[in-house]
Amino acid sequence: MKLETLLAHLDGNLAPADRDLIQRAYQLAALAHEGQTRASGEPYIQHSLAVAKILADLRLDPVVIAAGLLHDVVEDTGFTIEDIQREFGDEVARLVDGVTKLQQIDQLSQMEQRPLKDLNSESLRKTFLAMVDDVRVVLIKLADRLHNMRTLGALPEERRKRIARETLEVFAPLANRLGIWQMKWELEDLGFRHLEPQKYKEIARLIAERRSEREAQIQRIVAMLEKKLAEAGIKADVSGRPKHIYSIYKKMLRKGVTFEQIYDERAIRVIVDDIPTCYYVLGIVHNLWRPIPGEFDDYIATPKDNMYRSLHTAVIADDGKPLEVQIRTWEMHWTAEYGIAAHWRYKEEGGKRDIDYENKIAWLRSLLDWRYDVADATDFVESLKTDVFQDRVYVFTPKGDIIDLPAGATPIDFAYHVHTEIGDRCRGAKVNGRLVSLDYQLKTGDQVEILTAKRGGPSRDWLNPHLGYVKTQRARAKIRQWFKRQDREKNIAQGRDFLERELKRLGVDGVAHERLAKLFGYDKVEDFLAAVGTGDINSQQIAAQIVNLEMEQRAAEAIAPALPEETPTPPPLTVDGVQVRGTGGLLTHIARCCHPLPGDEIIGYITRGRGVTIHRRDCPNILALREHERLIEVAWGRSQRTYPVMVKIVAFDRGGLLHEISGIVAGEGINMSQVNVTTSRNIATFYTTMEITGIDQLSRVLAKIERVPNVIEARRQTV
Repeated sequence: MKLETLLAHLDGNLAPADRDLIQRAYQLAALAHEGQTRASGEPYIQHSLAVAKILADLRLDPVVIAAGLLHDVVEDTGFTIEDIQREFGDEVARLVDGVTKLQQIDQLSQMEQRPLKDLNSESLRKTFLAMVDDVRVVLIKLADRLHNMRTLGALPEERRKRIARETLEVFAPLANRLGIWQMKWELEDLGFRHLEPQKYKEIARLIAERRSEREAQIQRIVAMLEKKLAEAGIKADVSGRPKHIYSIYKKMLRKGVTFEQIYDERAIRVIVDDIPTCYYVLGIVHNLWRPIPGEFDDYIATPKDNMYRSLHTAVIADDGKPLEVQIRTWEMHWTAEYGIAAHWRYKEEGGKRDIDYENKIAWLRSLLDWRYDVADATDFVESLKTDVFQDRVYVFTPKGDIIDLPAGATPIDFAYHVHTEIGDRCRGAKVNGRLVSLDYQLKTGDQVEILTAKRGGPSRDWLNPHLGYVKTQRARAKIRQWFKRQDREKNIAQGRDFLERELKRLGVDGVAHERLAKLFGYDKVEDFLAAVGTGDINSQQIAAQIVNLEMEQRAAEAIAPALPEETPTPPPLTVDGVQVRGTGGLLTHIARCCHPLPGDEIIGYITRGRGVTIHRRDCPNILALREHERLIEVAWGRSQRTYPVMVKIVAFDRGGLLHEISGIVAGEGINMSQVNVTTSRNIATFYTTMEITGIDQLSRVLAKIERVPNVIEARRQTV
């Protein structure tokens, strides 16, 4: 590409001073990169020109295009930011400096020893912090990444896949969040092509085979609608809407359907001159074809937070197949295609940018108001992936204000989004005038009213990921903050009480608090208990570390030195999921008296004629044993088998209770047998045996059972 090609893509009314700025930026970039080549072998200046052209295609102002030409100069050559500032002024220098700082992202991509999770964490943190200062820095970075993806084939396979994965997980969602549809779909398809080349080729082949048939269908539909619009005197642009390879793949995965089922869904777009005509066209579409109930969205009345506006509807076409229809104005179309970039486009009147820009991206800055609530880059990323990059729902306050939340958000997430104090004092919720549980998943269009107490705070149960009370990391951070503000001694006491109840519920209340504290990295038990009390450590993490205790014990036994005079011990033999030392392959049986489970501390008892019976170390039968010489050291091995565990459930009796509990157990993939129920004074007590794979699964299912209405407690029943 030559400079003339770039200039040809710019507005024909480009002011002489702006044209001169771009020409001077090109001349400095060409001088700085002289002799440098890319991995493909082409001169480096071609990359600079390509990035500038992408920015020009977005119709961004000359300052951004000049910065695009210069974006690698400070990073890769001897020129400094001061040189850029002296030659081109403060604004260009600030943009180049911002992009230079973001180049650390690409350097991370080359550091093979860095885990991908860390790479994405740092990438997202740096990128979002850069947006607070000037979103144009990120537009240049996205253009840089897009051209790098277009030329990725010159890199080694391992590095290609690494960059492609980062593109799918970081940059494509970012382009989507900024509303830049053109960049989003191309980044997705390029990332998918390099990360999953065989799947990409297969879907591309299937699309090519059906293209002519599909285009014929779309042409018939477009012609039919154009005729109806012309009869109504409406001037409109009607066209088919293309489906992209990665979006097809994601939809196949999400819906669990075949390519043919996805590809049969057609989509068209109607663009008109003004908003009233949008609604007029909607009426014509619904008269022409039968609308599908529940498939209408009015993003004109309630725009998405990235400024997207359109009418969406779905109808059944004449051939009996679904048809998606988007209706929008030309201004809405520009914003939909170019998102945030639409408000930085070059204007003829002196190149000024949109004066409403700050108001239009207020949401972007508000995203980071709470970034200091999270401890590190990884937490920050989880917050962004949960709260920013996921699909959204749009709900209403009682006053009619729109609240934007991630799909799956609950009334508690809503409460903390409105105000921290409302979240802390939340005790219930009404959705559309009806009381709902606090784990209710909000839907677009819901009107939400939070019921609060005059005093009090959040529940620790809200932090339990198994219970589904909270979706957003923002709400989790606020809940943890509340507990941290409480008196330390109170937190320690509450933490001790919670831990003992949790260990008792799991049937492992003999585990020393000191040992658990060490596993969590705490030198002092009080610090560990305080962390439990504040909610920094939850029941799921505790269950996981109980399993680690057993692994720690196994490792200690493995490295213990043998006495010189002892006969070397043969390696442990794993039988039926248990490692038995020095037995020569005796059979093992799980004791029916205490039903040990992976994660429990265990001991073996050598029986007469039945091999080794595996007991819990705190089993009453073992503690009462006199023949200690028949005990043998054992440890849990690696096994996918299940183990019977007796569970006790106490609840206020009601119809359908056992059926509901059984459904939860089945949903966890657990077999339940030998159910015995006794009832006394309206209190039902269930004893049942469950086939469990380990402590973590037991913790999860008990937590879910305790959420069932009327259930008082659910815990492991020990001897």
